[in-house]
Amino acid sequence: MADTALTAPPRSPLAQSAGRLAAATRTSGGAVRLAELPFLTQLNVRLDAKGTAAEAVGLALDLQLPFQPNTVVRAGELTVLWLGPDEWLLVGPPGSEWELESRIRTAAGDEHVSVTDVSAQRTTLLVAGPRAHDLLAHGCALDLHPRSFGSGRCAQTTLGRTQVIVVARAESRAGFWVLVRSSFAGYLTDWLLDAATEYV
Repeated sequence: MADTALTAPPRSPLAQSAGRLAAATRTSGGAVRLAELPFLTQLNVRLDAKGTAAEAVGLALDLQLPFQPNTVVRAGELTVLWLGPDEWLLVGPPGSEWELESRIRTAAGDEHVSVTDVSAQRTTLLVAGPRAHDLLAHGCALDLHPRSFGSGRCAQTTLGRTQVIVVARAESRAGFWVLVRSSFAGYLTDWLLDAATEYV
């Protein structure tokens, strides 16, 4: 019987764009920094925010789930984004999906919880540098200036006509994560590179 195990390493949606992103970063003279953060674990978690499972899951992850709309909670290598009244996106290091899902399900016990691994659904673009919010403003209607969209904020929105989740990173100088569906990642990257020519 033939061995059907995968032997090739996984390939990120933007593997072919890494050189172009790095070149744009160099030629901008530090104004913008663009890179893919591939293979981050992403788990969609749904549960009753008022039930006992919410607190138990938070304790199991060593953080408190955010209950305010469009907010983010970070602890160590984990980031949790509020997506809706009973929905969160847990982002963690690559390869941690099984362990994190197990912790969530064990903590929830008999309470209803839905945990869906959506890691392959999206990839993450880093958009950083002193002109990061100016770059994103070319195609996003949100006010991404730190005074309005600082650390601890996230939003589901459109960027260059593409549905994304934008996350302000821990420090304003650290820029943003832009989570985009893998099938649109190439288009959005081309859009960002075109918009970044202003800073070259």
